[in-house]
Amino acid sequence: MQSPDSLQDTVLHAAVSIVATSGPDDVSLREVARAAGVSHQAPYHHFKDREGLFAAISEQGFTLLADSLHMAKSPTREALFVAYVTFALRHPGHFRVMFRKDICNLEHYPAALMQADRAFGALADFVARDLDETATIDEIRMTATYMWSVAHGLATLLLDGPLEKKIGEIADVDEFVMNVARLATRALH
Repeated sequence: MQSPDSLQDTVLHAAVSIVATSGPDDVSLREVARAAGVSHQAPYHHFKDREGLFAAISEQGFTLLADSLHMAKSPTREALFVAYVTFALRHPGHFRVMFRKDICNLEHYPAALMQADRAFGALADFVARDLDETATIDEIRMTATYMWSVAHGLATLLLDGPLEKKIGEIADVDEFVMNVARLATRALH
């Protein structure tokens, strides 16, 4: 018999895998149980419902994202941009859930909301340090929002959008992301 933590991890892993391949709309607790190889009631031992499962995925995802931003190779705008997009490409099952208020309202899940705030805080703190000390809170928020929006948009286009159908095959995704990061951050100067 699996330990409770192990069962929870198994169920979460199965749910993240389903989301990564099929999207969150195909997730049901029964399908997650089948994919995890556990009884159809097992997920309910840890998650009240589908939204609770998505909250756990979001919490885990925002923790990973915040860690990725904190560990960016160098403290530059480009590095944070690349860290964000790289996180999304490496963790599509998390990324496709984390920002979907229609499937999980984080306001009802304090632990997940705390990690979401931590992730945005990592970006906002960097921007506050990066900008001139005379920058206002509005300028910091606007710059952080711009950086987040562009990185999120590129990540979404690479994961789910028709980007390659429009621009052709991307031979080196890492190089492509860095080039877009350079263009995006150049607009901030």
